[in-house]
Amino acid sequence: MSSIRLFILGSLDSAGPMHGHQLRLLAEEERIHLWTDVSVGSLYGAIKRLANEGLIAEVRVEREGSYPERQVFEITEEGRRALATLRESGLSVVDFRNDPFDLAMARLDPETLDELVPVIETRVLALRTKLAEQQFLSRAAAPYLSAAEAWVMQHRVDRLTAEVDSHERLLSLLPDIIADEKARKATPHD
Repeated sequence: MSSIRLFILGSLDSAGPMHGHQLRLLAEEERIHLWTDVSVGSLYGAIKRLANEGLIAEVRVEREGSYPERQVFEITEEGRRALATLRESGLSVVDFRNDPFDLAMARLDPETLDELVPVIETRVLALRTKLAEQQFLSRAAAPYLSAAEAWVMQHRVDRLTAEVDSHERLLSLLPDIIADEKARKATPHD
């Protein structure tokens, strides 16, 4: 599922024709980089791809003052069908990505086991910081959010809370994990 495609097509569908700069301003206003994987800087390239695919079409060129000419795009019927598919996919497909941290934990370096506790403590601190930042952003944005957007912000808080809880459990299990890893090192596998 492509978040940037969903953002551009959804924005053009709901707000009408816009040029790239207007889409960029909308993305910045909605602060989508804080709660999606959309990079505001990648909008222009995505706009060109969507136009090449016939999902959006140029409707006119505008020029305001000394600014350069800007192509204004609107969503096409094909784009609306693609948008419907993206929305359905975004709502129904569970995207649970593997975390490289899990593999690193499963493949610990026996030579650095004594450094594991401070590494995980630092990771927990970083997660707590991200959680505090997300809670702050959620509170600051709350007056400006729709009910759906408020849920999205809370969902991020919930996910980070679960990560913090899981890592705090890991901290309590580290003595057993380290002992197990040292025992495995002492008895090589056949």
